[in-house]
Amino acid sequence: MAYGKQTTAIHGLLAEFDKPEALVDMARQARQEGFTKVEAFSPMPIHALDEAMGLTNKLPLFVLLGGLAGMFIGAALQYWVSVIEYPTNIGGRPWLSWPSFIVPMFETTILFAALTAVFGMLIMNGFPQPYHPLFHVKRFAEATRSRFFFLIQAEDPKFDATTTREFLARRKPLSIEEVPN
Repeated sequence: MAYGKQTTAIHGLLAEFDKPEALVDMARQARQEGFTKVEAFSPMPIHALDEAMGLTNKLPLFVLLGGLAGMFIGAALQYWVSVIEYPTNIGGRPWLSWPSFIVPMFETTILFAALTAVFGMLIMNGFPQPYHPLFHVKRFAEATRSRFFFLIQAEDPKFDATTTREFLARRKPLSIEEVPN
């Protein structure tokens, strides 16, 4: 959806639950039903929720790749400085003395891995996001305190307002609300 364009009148349907087990069960059933554009909101981590929604965390792989890139960049920087740009033979040691490269390589590995973790997390979470259509739903403020919410977005190919509402109602949520765009 392009910025400024509204393709649907609503953002989706939001179901409210009072127990984490109900939210996990809702996520499993929505996945089995074929919904793909869904989101779950909880005031605490629920470990079974990622699996129920079929989510995989790619951040550890990115952090590993960032750390490896940092290690190789640190080695290349040390090589360039010690062998190419400013070669100084002290005490007859070889130009490429890898034991002296270990500490700077370690430091650049940690630096690149940490930066990859921070910026990767921000990008993957979609931050910063100063506006979201869920902010129009007054009950959604309880997502940070005591309630659990499940959103099926209108962009989902299987979304139909009537049948999706019936699907959510069969799961006995505390409430179902339309989220305006």
